[in-house]
Amino acid sequence: MIDILDLWNNVWPYLVAILLFLVLIIIHEFGHFIAAKLLGVRVNEFAVGFGPKLFSKKLGETNYAFNLIPLGGYCAMEGEDEGSSDEKAFCNKAAWRRFLIVVMGAVFNLILGFIIVMLILTPTKTFATTTIAEFMPNAVSEQSGLQVNDKILKVDGRTIFSTYDLSYAFTNVDDGKIDITVLRDGKKQLLKDVKFDSENYEGMDFLTVDFKVYGEKKTFGTFLKNTVKTSASYTVVIWRSLVDLLSGKYGISQVSGPVGVTVVIADAARQSLQNLLPLMAFISINLGIFNLLPIPALDGGRLMFILYEMIFRKPVPQKYESLVHTIGFVVLIGFMILILVKDVLGLIF
Repeated sequence: MIDILDLWNNVWPYLVAILLFLVLIIIHEFGHFIAAKLLGVRVNEFAVGFGPKLFSKKLGETNYAFNLIPLGGYCAMEGEDEGSSDEKAFCNKAAWRRFLIVVMGAVFNLILGFIIVMLILTPTKTFATTTIAEFMPNAVSEQSGLQVNDKILKVDGRTIFSTYDLSYAFTNVDDGKIDITVLRDGKKQLLKDVKFDSENYEGMDFLTVDFKVYGEKKTFGTFLKNTVKTSASYTVVIWRSLVDLLSGKYGISQVSGPVGVTVVIADAARQSLQNLLPLMAFISINLGIFNLLPIPALDGGRLMFILYEMIFRKPVPQKYESLVHTIGFVVLIGFMILILVKDVLGLIF
């Protein structure tokens, strides 16, 4: 006999994960929607979910719908993917208007990420800095040249904004040595081959942090500063992850798709809201940045064509743009299927 309580305890974290994805995608589509409305473009339908309609109501020129499958949503604009004689059609608007409409989806995800970071930091009484306060007993890094009161500015040439991207910089280091630029006595100083102990986890080497950093008292100013720095850290880590993936530092085994991310979100939801919010902020910022990449079929791909039109004063013929987006969509779907298979096999085995 099925224990309903046990079933619910296993299911609800995944429902939270689905709801989180739904919120992030709807926020993205709402960015397109509100920009389209403000810039005079006809929105034929704004929908939550896909598939058969459960509920719909037309208000003005727009049909608002809630569909059966709660895995996303869409903002369907007149003349978005084809020609139209309607003067309010997307295709008939000035390039700068179309640019703003397309970019606002990603912007809304970035704004949401920033707001979530503010919520995360609101209960915080002191903020961690990147200035070393003390070392653990027999700290290897101290023996390699780091000193108390050193402010870490860069690791292997990459700027450090907070302890978050500092942690990322300490990930997947092969020989346990890194170059660190510090601010010492008011002057920048490059320390070559600073050594740390390391440990291996799931095929990756992580440097062991053997020092503690100073805390910074919370004021309105430090709260805003750390909100910006933490959001910047999330953004930087996402960009660096992409660069590291393309350069071969990380393999395909380190990439997760919707299934893998859903499992991670569900695990975080089981623990606490405190663990879930940073993940939600990271995914929201990640979604915003990913959509701005100049990849056909994504918002960034559309922006690329609009920018071409703005620079050369003439659009790319619609048939060529459609062909590029179609090819990009097929490649993207193929990559997502590959990641999906990898995630599912990882769960089974």
